[in-house]
Amino acid sequence: MTAPPAVLVAHQPAYLPWPGYFSRLLDVDELVVLDHVQFSERGRQHRNVVRGAPGSAPLRLTVPVRRSFGQPISQVELADEPWADRHWRTLVERYAKAPFWPDHQERLAGIYARPWTHLAPLAEALTHFLLDGFGLKVHLTPSSRLAPSGARTDMLINLCLERGATALRTGTGALGYLNQDQLAHHGIRLEVATYTHPPYGADRRGWVPGLSALDLLLHEGPNAIHVLRAGARTKTKGTAR
Repeated sequence: MTAPPAVLVAHQPAYLPWPGYFSRLLDVDELVVLDHVQFSERGRQHRNVVRGAPGSAPLRLTVPVRRSFGQPISQVELADEPWADRHWRTLVERYAKAPFWPDHQERLAGIYARPWTHLAPLAEALTHFLLDGFGLKVHLTPSSRLAPSGARTDMLINLCLERGATALRTGTGALGYLNQDQLAHHGIRLEVATYTHPPYGADRRGWVPGLSALDLLLHEGPNAIHVLRAGARTKTKGTAR
């Protein structure tokens, strides 16, 4: 069983997450997947972008879902549409000539061939696929199994206490709602993670910052982890680590 981390990283599940999602996991062994929080229709929970044709904008892939207002991510069902075939055809079209496509094609095809009914397990499978591709041994723990009480800062404090973490690592977006005094009161250090996209790959036609981490893996293969490290920064109370 994975030992509780000293640093808690908690993030909502995402479909084909971007590289910054993984850059904050380089030195931890657990990600608490916040699947008990409310589903957001406009977020990256069920959509992301992949490389478009040279000179064209990135292509957005969206997983159609059935949802109701206030529904937690863990309960969101997939709509009865042939989205998986469409997404797979797009991935083949855009990446079949990528250098490391042959290394990952079979496993990725297997994921898209499965009859998914809910969003969270699909996102988990793709996240595991990318973690393995990057060589990151990170255990995914759904927050719905931990059932943390409270919301926002209180919820994250309770997760830190539950997992034995003395530091909370977040992106810059969380600074708008986190109560840093509350964190300090509980002896929890705040780390702010950022990611700057280093250009990568021999063929950069169609490359733009913000593409799914799948693009990085298929173009860089074993070197992808070094690209993640090169773009990752973590600051604690204004001091770079």
